[in-house]
Amino acid sequence: MEQNTFGVVGGDQRQAALAESIAADGYTVYALGFDRMEFGNGVKKTEDLDELLRHCAQIIFPLPVTTDGKTLNMPYSVQKIVLDDLFAEKLSGKRVFGGMMGKLYKTSELWDELETHDYFTREELAVKNAILTAEGAVEIAMREYPGTISGARCLVAGFGRIGKALSLILRGLHAEVTASARNRADLAWIEVFGCRAVHTDAIFESGQYDLIFNTIPARIFSRKELAKAQRGTILIDLASAPGGIDFEAAAKLPVHAVQALSLPGRAAPKAAAEIIKSTIYNMMEE
Repeated sequence: MEQNTFGVVGGDQRQAALAESIAADGYTVYALGFDRMEFGNGVKKTEDLDELLRHCAQIIFPLPVTTDGKTLNMPYSVQKIVLDDLFAEKLSGKRVFGGMMGKLYKTSELWDELETHDYFTREELAVKNAILTAEGAVEIAMREYPGTISGARCLVAGFGRIGKALSLILRGLHAEVTASARNRADLAWIEVFGCRAVHTDAIFESGQYDLIFNTIPARIFSRKELAKAQRGTILIDLASAPGGIDFEAAAKLPVHAVQALSLPGRAAPKAAAEIIKSTIYNMMEE
């Protein structure tokens, strides 16, 4: 087994593109969990986990590693890999990378003794993913909104990484951009970005909007708040679960709510793969 060999196990189109990209860099790459996909660039496809582990020193799990806390996230395979002590034991001596590893660690105490790295915790990945999420959100807005983004009254709820990236892109498209925050420092930064600043608790008191982008993972757009929105308002929820919009209430009101989860993987899988790859390379270098 060579040291610079990679096994990509499970995942969606991002992981498939990741396998091809690493192989294009000249490394040996095995891929497992992609029954319905074909690879180029020298990726060695296998459905035998033991074979992959025999050849590969670095193992890359998907983002997220698991959705149910019991099996590996493998949407493109009929095979199920159970996450238990036996599985963890097979990874002994490997360098394991994955995204959102918390649920995986709960499947076996053996993970405490293994070398693992969660690339989802890295700031460079979070910042670059924010750009992809923002671009995906604008794509959805262009598809759902009957008008033009230029001149549209847009609200960005929350001014974290995604909120910042989205505000910049919307301003570049000449939208009228308002952003919300609770922290006074963030409210000041919103103004520095050239946007109108409002407190998150007073969004609709500040005016009406054609497009609302939520990045806050807390239920701030409740039935009471949604009832204040004008007819035809489009709300795009970018926040991770549980999200920020009461979709059940929105369905009964004259507003249009869209849930937009995991946009990097859906909107730009190859670009998302490059971000994951560079992050893993950085971690290996360190």
